[in-house]
Amino acid sequence: MGWVVDNVRAPTALQAMLDRSPPAEQYYSDGYSLYETLIYAPGHHLAVSDKSQTYSVEADNAEMRHYLARLARRSRCFSRCIEALRRAIKLFVFAWNRRQLYKRRFPNYPAHLRDFICP
Repeated sequence: MGWVVDNVRAPTALQAMLDRSPPAEQYYSDGYSLYETLIYAPGHHLAVSDKSQTYSVEADNAEMRHYLARLARRSRCFSRCIEALRRAIKLFVFAWNRRQLYKRRFPNYPAHLRDFICP
């Protein structure tokens, strides 16, 4: 999972996130014009008008909003300190990625996100 915390959807921040993310053969997004200006290496980008190719990303975003109250929509919980938000998301992504790898290796065993946070 790639991520970035920024106040605006700037091309430099999105390109940096894309460069740090695991490479993919195909990248999908909505029709927002900024996504057309990014460099997708080694794969290529396709803008889609529906959610047919972006549903897994939307599911991951819903998981983040579920586990991190500061990202919940219509909530009074919000981060006033952008660094605190960065740290919370970094911890979530770390635990999420560890859990996903575990679930791939052991699909029949339950795995809660809290089990993958280092003590």
